[in-house]
Amino acid sequence: MDTRVYGGDDGHWAGPSPGRVYVSLMGGPLDGQLYDVTGWSGQEREVGALLITDRGLFGPGGRAFYRPSATDPGGPFLWDSDTP
Repeated sequence: MDTRVYGGDDGHWAGPSPGRVYVSLMGGPLDGQLYDVTGWSGQEREVGALLITDRGLFGPGGRAFYRPSATDPGGPFLWDSDTP
């Protein structure tokens, strides 16, 4: 499986690194990628992440909001919305 790790819009794509903790991004413009949450507290993981992407509704400089579901806070981050 060729899973890519989110690297922002810097064109840098890499595979997962040993010893790191990742969550899957599901839905939206970053669907299928992994996001590194190594060192995040439980509270930070509950909030989710606002990630830069040029593939969302707002094009370059836009952001996609991903957060865990209420029923699976330790699970994947689900796409919530895009924002400028």
